[in-house]
Order: sequence, then C-alpha cells, then structure tokens
Amino acid sequence: MIATASVDTNGLETRTQHFYRRAIRILKDADVPFLTGGAYAMAHYTRIIRHTKDLDIFLCPGDAPHALQAFADAGFRTEMTYSHWLGKAFHGTDFIDVIFSSGNGIAKVDDLWFAHAQPARFLGEDVLICPVEEMIWSKAFVMERERYDGSDIAHLLRAAARDLDWPRLLHRFGPHSRVLLSHLVLFGFIYPSERDAVPAEVMQELLGRLEIESESPPPRRRVCRGTLLSRLNYVTDVDDEDFEDGRLDPEAGMTPEQVHVWTQAGLRELAH
Repeated sequence: MIATASVDTNGLETRTQHFYRRAIRILKDADVPFLTGGAYAMAHYTRIIRHTKDLDIFLCPGDAPHALQAFADAGFRTEMTYSHWLGKAFHGTDFIDVIFSSGNGIAKVDDLWFAHAQPARFLGEDVLICPVEEMIWSKAFVMERERYDGSDIAHLLRAAARDLDWPRLLHRFGPHSRVLLSHLVLFGFIYPSERDAVPAEVMQELLGRLEIESESPPPRRRVCRGTLLSRLNYVTDVDDEDFEDGRLDPEAGMTPEQVHVWTQAGLRELAH
C-alpha cells in the first residue's frame, strides 16, 4: 500500500477546491465519519489524476441523512437521489456524492471500510481514503454499456495487488466470486508481466470454486444476476423472459420500488 501522502489536486479549479474543502470541514464539524473515494482515491493508489465535477464521500447508511442535513444547514441544495445508495449536495455546477452503498445494493459501506481506510492529506485536510479492497469490490460490478470500471480495477491491482488483504476481498465477493475471477483473469491478460502479483493460491481458490459449481447441477430457480452488473442491459430478461431480478436477492437487499426507480432513471439517462 501507498503510505500517507497528499492527494494531487493540481489542475482542480480554485472555486472547486474551496467547495470541497468546505464540505470536508462541514462533515468534520458535524462529527459525521466519512471516507474520500472516487477519482481522488484512485489518484491516491494509482497516481492516475482525473479531475471530475464531483467529490465522492462514502459513509455508513445510518450517517447519510446526518451528512445531507449538515450540508443543507450550510446552505447547500441536497437530495436523497436514490434511497438504496446515493444522496447529493450541490453548489453551483459542483456537487458532492454522498455514497453509502453501490447502485446494485451489494457493496454497502460498513465499519470495515473505516477500519482499513488509508490516511491522506486532501486540500490541506486530513482525510481517510476508501480501502483499495472495497474499491475493487464496488467497482467490479460496474459493467454498463456507457461505463465499465474494469480498467480502474486493473490499475488498482497493478498498484496494490501484492499487498492486498486477499482473504477480506474474497469474503467481500462471497457468492459472487465469479465476478472477481473475471477481473483477475483480465488483469493477467492486460499486464502479462505482472500477473504473479495475484497470489497463485487466490486463483486456485477461485478456480476451485468454479470447478465445484461446474460439477453440480445448475439451480432450478431462474434468476438473472446480470442486473447486478448493469441496470439496463438485462431488463429484457426480467421483463420478457421471466427471470427473477438478482437485485431482489438478500445480498443486494433492494426493494421492488428501489429497483424500479433505479432502472427507470437509467432509461431516462439513455434517452438523453
């Protein structure tokens, strides 16, 4: 892992820097525990800099309403955009993403995110950066037509695979270990000279699970887990082919209403 360091903010507009710094101080003053993620966490681990119009803040689900209230009290416009994973706080064209899970409901923020977070300096403020293991876990399921986070995962693995807490990462994926395996196979394809960064025993464990599955009869229940990877690309399987929506399984824990709202929002975005 990379030691405590300052996250590079060169090239970030002064106005945006002031907004982010103010937002961080608001959360600290309100005693809301939070982690910094997104592009700035990527920069911390990989040194790949890409400034965006938003700052990703991660916190436990129970703290999300407190964070939004603190921002509202400070004069920002706020909204609970999606009740299962995301709120926002706006200031002009800039905004804060208040994230407490993932769009598919799988990667919920919990105490382990904080226990394994990395300290850093961001805009002169002491912050905690999302653990690389949890970043890989949450990004692994992003396989939309217009967005695929596989390159982020490959870069995170190239930067940190030799020091990862692999048992924790395997535990995070649980019954979705095929998703992790797919990214590790691609990592070896993308960086052939670095493939030994992934421990052989990890690959053996995942391939062993795959072999056990292949030797067992497939489940009779017709569920499409593609909806955990894309909110739109597998809609026809659920609507027209009588597959159950994987987002309604206990691991994701989304309600039918949340699934509907999240899917319809994707359809509206696609139309524009």
